[in-house]
Amino acid sequence: MQATAVTEGTTIAYLGPAGTFTEAALLGQPDLARAKRVPFPSFWDVLAAVGEGVTDVGLVALENSIEGSVNVTLDPLIFSHELLIVREMQLSVAQCLVGAAGTRLDQVKKVVSMPVATAQCRTWLSQHLKGVEQEASSSTSEAVRRVAEEKDARVVAIGTGHAAKLYGLEVLETGIEDHDGNTTRFVLVARPDWGIPGPTGHDKTTIVCFQSSDHPGSLHMILGQFAARNLNLTKLESRPTKKALGEYCFVIDIQGHVADEVVADCLRDLHATLPQLKFLGSYPAAGDDGERRRQAASEAWLAADNWIQDLRKRLHK
Repeated sequence: MQATAVTEGTTIAYLGPAGTFTEAALLGQPDLARAKRVPFPSFWDVLAAVGEGVTDVGLVALENSIEGSVNVTLDPLIFSHELLIVREMQLSVAQCLVGAAGTRLDQVKKVVSMPVATAQCRTWLSQHLKGVEQEASSSTSEAVRRVAEEKDARVVAIGTGHAAKLYGLEVLETGIEDHDGNTTRFVLVARPDWGIPGPTGHDKTTIVCFQSSDHPGSLHMILGQFAARNLNLTKLESRPTKKALGEYCFVIDIQGHVADEVVADCLRDLHATLPQLKFLGSYPAAGDDGERRRQAASEAWLAADNWIQDLRKRLHK
């Protein structure tokens, strides 16, 4: 079954208010940019809105190249909701220090931002704003909005340049993240009845494997299923099951699609062996060379199909 397309009438939940990186990722997708956008104050609220049918789909941050998984998104997907990932996208993230025009760093007494964003700037903050109070907000744009409302030159935010313009503030410093190439992975989620996107030739499948007990070789048994089929894993992460100390499940990203027989065969064996296997989706993989790889796969499939058709023409009647 093909996934339902995103249209102008589709409602999409995202982390607001206006000016977040989530909104920037959304606007970078032509079809999502045309959909009806509905802002929510947290990723939890975005996922709940989709799960409860308030919106058709939702866009959430799942992983950052500096800080790793965004657990406030990942854990609800594992434990609290029955939602599927139907698309992923990547956004280059440049963190900015935002405040009132003319604010000097030696004036600053407080920095406000989303904890994930603050964590991406630890080194810069320790070097330039050492000892300054850090206050959490629900999003980077909410932090900028709060600073604009307070009108206190001693309070600044970490956020986007776009948010600074929206709320009448100034970018005091740009590129304050600790590492170059700061990139966040966003995923579009939907309820199961939305459907699974068909295979494109360059896809990713995400699953969660639960163990019956913690014993020697349990992870090896799981990984052996992939190794035996020469399936490449792009992510392997353990998360606590929330049941007892030392009990973990494993979140795994596989190159390939559930429509691929080798992937399906692997999932079949895991489902039969493990006490629980949660399928989080098969979807087109993001990346700079994604479209090239999909085109190459399509051309290779067409050439192979033509070859088969030519052989069949030679069959004796």
